[in-house]
Amino acid sequence: MTSVAPTSEATRGAAAQSAEPRRGFWRRRLGDPIIGLLTQGITADKVSYTLALGTGLSLFPFLGFTSLLNLVVGLALRLNQPLLQTLNQLVGPVQLVMIVVYIRIGERVWGAEPLPFSIGVLVQTFRDASFTEFLQRFGMAGVHAFTAWLLTLPLLVFGLNWLLRPLIRRIARRLPSTPASAPSSVS
Repeated sequence: MTSVAPTSEATRGAAAQSAEPRRGFWRRRLGDPIIGLLTQGITADKVSYTLALGTGLSLFPFLGFTSLLNLVVGLALRLNQPLLQTLNQLVGPVQLVMIVVYIRIGERVWGAEPLPFSIGVLVQTFRDASFTEFLQRFGMAGVHAFTAWLLTLPLLVFGLNWLLRPLIRRIARRLPSTPASAPSSVS
């Protein structure tokens, strides 16, 4: 009679480890924790909605308000804050360009004459002039930009969500799923 040696825990752990695809150092230490944080407890549809709404909110045409806007709306709608704030920082350079675009669209909506405008002049005036002088010079440009942002926000959010949802769903299906509560083998 041949006796079979019992399988040790180390042997089973090595066998299970060899069945999993090897992931690199950066993927294990940086990528996996970030993906886990960004997707913790939310669905693929909620991720795509968060990305779409976060992009729209991050394009708010007034400098210095987008982080707070993302925070307040994200808390109210229970959206993923790390994802919103990361997206807000990434969209920052686009926001600067979009301020001028929003002003020009708002001028057309309001039927106003185009004002000479640049981000450099805006920043210089904000730094050098009084707040009253700044508002006199750029107040209507702010109204124009806000109007255009408000009108385009629903189109942007719904359009981005419509484009991102199938992509995020596909990515979510490829990610390894972890059960919410694994049954314990300890009795």
